[in-house]
Amino acid sequence: MDIRKEYLEFFKSKGHEVISSMPLVPDDPTLMFTNAGMVQFKDIFTGAVPRPVNPRATSCQLCVRAGGKHNDLENVGYTARHHTLFEMLGNFSFGDYFKEDAIAYAWEFVTVNLALPIEKLWVTVHDSDDEAFEIWSKHIDPSRIMRFGDKDNFWSMGDTGACGPCSEIFYDQGEEHFNGPEDKMGGDGDRFLEIWNLVFMQYERSSDGTLTALPKPSIDTGMGLERVMAIKEGVFNNFDSSNFQPIIKKLEELAEKEATSETIGSYRVIADHLRANSFMLSQGILFGNEGRPYVNRRIMRRAVRHGYLLGFREPFMAKLYDTLCDIMGSHYSELVEQKSYVKEQLTLEEERFFKTIDSGMTLFNEELKNTKDLFSGEIAFKLYDEKGFPLDLTEDMLRDRDIKVDVEKFEELMSLQKAKAKAAWKGSGDSATEGDFKTLIEKYGINEFVGYNTTTFESKIVALLDESFNEVQALEKGQSGWVMLDKTPFYATSGGQTGDIGALEDEGHIAIVKDTQKFHGLNLSKIKVEKSNLKVGEAVSAVVVNRWEVAKHHSATHLLQSALKMVLGDTVSQAGSLNDSNRLRFDFTYPKAMTNEEIEEVEDLVNSMIIRGLPGSVEELPIEEAKKKGAIAMFGEKYGDMVRVVGFGGISVEFCGGTHVRNTQDIGSFYITKESGVSAGVRRIEAVCGLAAIKYTKEYITKVNELQNELKNSDIILGVKKLKDQIKELKRELEEAQNSISAPITEEMIGDIKVVVDIVNNGDIKKIVDDYKNGNDKVAIMLIQAKGDKVMLVAGSKNCSVKAGDWIKAIAPIVGGGGGGRPDFAQAGGKDVSKIEEAKKAALEFAKENL
Repeated sequence: MDIRKEYLEFFKSKGHEVISSMPLVPDDPTLMFTNAGMVQFKDIFTGAVPRPVNPRATSCQLCVRAGGKHNDLENVGYTARHHTLFEMLGNFSFGDYFKEDAIAYAWEFVTVNLALPIEKLWVTVHDSDDEAFEIWSKHIDPSRIMRFGDKDNFWSMGDTGACGPCSEIFYDQGEEHFNGPEDKMGGDGDRFLEIWNLVFMQYERSSDGTLTALPKPSIDTGMGLERVMAIKEGVFNNFDSSNFQPIIKKLEELAEKEATSETIGSYRVIADHLRANSFMLSQGILFGNEGRPYVNRRIMRRAVRHGYLLGFREPFMAKLYDTLCDIMGSHYSELVEQKSYVKEQLTLEEERFFKTIDSGMTLFNEELKNTKDLFSGEIAFKLYDEKGFPLDLTEDMLRDRDIKVDVEKFEELMSLQKAKAKAAWKGSGDSATEGDFKTLIEKYGINEFVGYNTTTFESKIVALLDESFNEVQALEKGQSGWVMLDKTPFYATSGGQTGDIGALEDEGHIAIVKDTQKFHGLNLSKIKVEKSNLKVGEAVSAVVVNRWEVAKHHSATHLLQSALKMVLGDTVSQAGSLNDSNRLRFDFTYPKAMTNEEIEEVEDLVNSMIIRGLPGSVEELPIEEAKKKGAIAMFGEKYGDMVRVVGFGGISVEFCGGTHVRNTQDIGSFYITKESGVSAGVRRIEAVCGLAAIKYTKEYITKVNELQNELKNSDIILGVKKLKDQIKELKRELEEAQNSISAPITEEMIGDIKVVVDIVNNGDIKKIVDDYKNGNDKVAIMLIQAKGDKVMLVAGSKNCSVKAGDWIKAIAPIVGGGGGGRPDFAQAGGKDVSKIEEAKKAALEFAKENL
């Protein structure tokens, strides 16, 4: 039974619109990941945006709970039902149906579509919700309806805002299987498994705690797919279902050993983490040292550590990926479309960790021998800093031993090392959260962008806002704020393209447009009034001044992506971009630095596309038709049913809402100014075109002329070559001077052994020691040299009983240092120059005593 399909089809038949799963990175600065099905509808529930035309929706949402406030990572592998990534089925009513229908729909699906036996089902309601109790009593015996308090059956979005009681459906897995003290309704055991939660959003909570009834109460529900699949397949652990078992079986095959009661936890962790890592990568969340990429890395390294426990010593996760695609690829096409790239990134990250995991485990085990109750914070930090072990991985390794880490010391060391990435995510997003955009939308609707084909438009000022987004009737000369035009030619920052700038003009005054941004669909321009005043209702000429240079860089970015795929392969995909009037920046997935030849080839390809004059085209197409045409979508972006497709001569075809040139010849010329690394597996190209390319060329020519003048040679290459030859000769002369010593070295014969102990002021004492060893059959030599306020000692031995390593260890402490080495060669450093003579005397005595 395809429960996912069954669920969506069921609610579609009840008038719900099927909504695609939103990206794992939400458009919400308060969340690290999408962690519930209602996240993409949050603004509708809060009233920030109007209700959609169809007030009913249903979805199967991919969720991650492995970072920030919502974190199940530490429980994965230890419980039957916790996952870092899971699928949440949900149905939603935006002020349409309420408790009666929500309960009826849930009961029908559970008992008819899923055919779960009624005698196995229990229901909970809030202890004050008599209405829900009465409705449920029509479907199930009242004796099987339990009342609980706020802790279990009241939901809220935060300290204030929408909230309400909730009702849950539980499945009894059987007393014969679960009979512990917590295996009761309301207990923490696994006998009664919650499978469905219905939230009745009916109140607004104020700051003083007062609950006010909402005029249009709503419904938010969630049913965990993994739990229901386990129940339908008759297993008591999610990992024993068909969602995970093929991965575990493949892992057993790779490990060449079957899972046992002692090792099954490791198999389950890897199966779970493979899903989370793979979906994050397929949606553009890479591995890194901060924010979401760091969470992805933590998950991966936890999986690799469990693979290490199973005997793996080389990458194995990518070998499981095809099995994951077999299970989930038919519903989530990005897994299949990004297969090569995801496998590559999984392998690269595993290789990084496998390089240090052996030494890390050795360090961990050595410290564990000396640990009773508290594991050293210094060692935990060293594991993190030098071996790549996230703190929670060390904590996980200690969990079975009931040992804690000295986290206070760890954090102290972390704060001292500012160069390291912070583990805590701080979020991102604009500061315009306090603006009441709902009111603007309800009063004026969404204003129309008309700037695709024009850079000037006769517009009307619909609304003015001050800098705190409070609506005002006028902005006076010198004041700054935001303007909402009825129809605007100003493009709002989106998809990597920066917002338009320009002016609002009429006969009496002018306002400078400094930026344009989008807020909940509203296109607002940030302005500063230069002359006179601006008033609501005025007609103005809206003029964009930077459009064409921005468009050139945006179109060049599309050509660049096509060229990169031609040169580096189809695994290249966009990981971010920036386009303004002066430059473009394009981040893309690729595991290594590009060669000079590859960079030149990409640059040449883009310029050839420009010169050929490829015509631009724009189409509005159904998303599936656009995909069939080969249009490139950026993973992590959410697209509607209809998409805007921008193409250039059939060579470049992409989903894009930005502004572009009509023909590639309009771009002018294209120069790559820099290629660099951004993070593991991500490279960045910076480039210029249009007027910025002309400026770049002029600056380059100026620098060449300056070089010619400095070198006194019109042939720069020849001039630099001569300069390099001169430097080489000077270096040679300097080396000869340094290698010549100011005084002869003192030598002494003890028996048939040449003993050399001396202080050398100049020269390379390592080389001198090597020369003595090469030029004598039997020799023991130690040379000491002061270099500023430091001391250097080098010892060598050949065919005699003096061991250089022991010699150095005995003498180095005299000058405040330490060191060691092999029996035939050793060196050390010290910091007490005043003790050089004492060290020389002791070195000679040591040699005599040991010969």
